[in-house]
Amino acid sequence: MKKNGQTAKGLSPRDIAAVPYRPTPGTPPGIEVLPLDRLVERAHGHGIDPYRPSRPVFHLLIDVRAGTVRCSVDFSTDEVPPGGWLWVRPGQVMQFLSPLDRTEGTVVVFPAGFLSGATAALTTAAGRAPWRHVTPAARQAESLRRVLDALEDEYAHLSDLPLTAHIEAMRHLLSALLIRLAHVDGPGLPGGEAGEPFRRFREAVEEGFTRTHRVEDYAARLGYSTRTLTRATRAAAGCGAKRLIDDRVLLEAKRLLVHTDLSPAAVGDRIGFTHPTAFSAFFRRHTGTTPTGFRALVSGAPASPRPGSGG
Repeated sequence: MKKNGQTAKGLSPRDIAAVPYRPTPGTPPGIEVLPLDRLVERAHGHGIDPYRPSRPVFHLLIDVRAGTVRCSVDFSTDEVPPGGWLWVRPGQVMQFLSPLDRTEGTVVVFPAGFLSGATAALTTAAGRAPWRHVTPAARQAESLRRVLDALEDEYAHLSDLPLTAHIEAMRHLLSALLIRLAHVDGPGLPGGEAGEPFRRFREAVEEGFTRTHRVEDYAARLGYSTRTLTRATRAAAGCGAKRLIDDRVLLEAKRLLVHTDLSPAAVGDRIGFTHPTAFSAFFRRHTGTTPTGFRALVSGAPASPRPGSGG
């Protein structure tokens, strides 16, 4: 079940709290595998409150085995039941809305650079959301469980292999897990003619959307025609290239409006609008309301339940 609603209360007033990847001392670099109820302990050890919105710069993969995880990611609230998986990608603004000590499961934490290029491409296939909750069918669930069990076993036996061999084994097991998870709903678009242009375009937009909103600028930078980028984006994401840029700009605008106290003019400036009126017109065209109206609507939502509150 998904619904809008994410509160801005309690955040740093000028920016969204970025959470860097900091491995726990004594663990191998690049990945951590831990029980779900220990995620709060890990977060607190790094000075993070998992029940407040934050922007992790790493992947967070959760397998829920008992209880329900309620989590908000970029203005969508999802309830992940037993048997469900939640995959939050780097840069998403997330917040746990239910006590994690009432659930059981496994958490895999890893930075984006831990994956091979091939795995990154296969697990961001066309049509895949930047974050997703899925509940696999029985046969798929069994396959995922076997791979996760192997990953947990390898992680628990660090001394069985030389460190570099252990890390590489973990990388391959994680790749197998993520590739299977990314295709739970069936095979994605193969990386054919549209795949490479779309992948490079999406990466360029993520890196440059605060500076330019023009398809022509990305086409010139990447060495493609605007027509090629539009065709590749439509084949991969079901929308045109300009829409993909605008959606990314709009998402960041919403994040800043809700999770900071920056003025609408400052928000517009941060995401590449020279004049406040241009930002206001853009925002109204895509949402039907003004930046100020959106902020008031979302920030006025009821506060999320805290652990021990019974909510």
